[in-house]
Amino acid sequence: MRTALFLPLFLLPLAQSGAQQNAAQTNKVLTPEDLFRRNVGTREQQYAQFPPHKIVGNLYYVGTEALSAFLISTPDGLILINSAYEGVVPVIRKSVEQLGFKFTDIKILLGSHAHADHMEGDALVKELTGAQVMAMAEDVPALEAMRPGGKPHPIDRVLHDGDTVTLGGTTLIAHLTPGHTRGCTSWELRVPEGGKIYDVVIIGSIGVNAGYKLVNNPQVPQIADEYRRSFELLRSLKCDIPLGSHPAMYHMQEKYAKLGKGPNPFIDPEGYKTEIDINEAAFNLRYNEQKKAAGE
Repeated sequence: MRTALFLPLFLLPLAQSGAQQNAAQTNKVLTPEDLFRRNVGTREQQYAQFPPHKIVGNLYYVGTEALSAFLISTPDGLILINSAYEGVVPVIRKSVEQLGFKFTDIKILLGSHAHADHMEGDALVKELTGAQVMAMAEDVPALEAMRPGGKPHPIDRVLHDGDTVTLGGTTLIAHLTPGHTRGCTSWELRVPEGGKIYDVVIIGSIGVNAGYKLVNNPQVPQIADEYRRSFELLRSLKCDIPLGSHPAMYHMQEKYAKLGKGPNPFIDPEGYKTEIDINEAAFNLRYNEQKKAAGE
């Protein structure tokens, strides 16, 4: 999500899932603005370290209160998903090291989508670790325009829908889920733990930001169809553990509070379906509003 879309801080609640819970109680359809506020949180939350923790198996959380970053450990090194803002990279590094890993062992850097709050820090992570930076082809133009401090955006491998990324026995599948950005990427992987294998999906984003033109868009005429394709594709994936580019997308804080008090709270297949449903409802709401305004 773009920083240019930030609302004044006093309008941004301490977001987690209250809006979604209220909507469930009243059958209210959340608007794109509701979801934006829920996901983005305050600027303080975007930079505040959240306690790094194990999600399942070799998959860990190393992001902030409002911006997700995930770490995958393998015998051949580490995979980092999302570098966030460049100013957040030191926070991610601290979390990686608190988990007992070496930040310099990051071999591969992936991302959710070409917005600064998720991938602006790619150049700095590359500089500090030498990691191979990989990105979906459709997001390359937007990434190349992302130059914090004038640094060129590194891209070592261009990915396409369905490509796989493998390191040390862990394989991720890159799914193109466009709409939010042209190359928005949702990651699928299987993680073993305790004799079971869990299907994990990290949703890139399926939110409609303020100002997105879903009807008669001259730059992206097919944007509405791209969103619909993404909803359909995500629904087709088997998911035991849903994650997302913003922790509010999978209620991280509530689930973290339950860690060690029973079954793994991150196992939430119904929550995965619900997140897709509320985003599709918000998309349909905005699409129908714009279609009516256009006289169609």
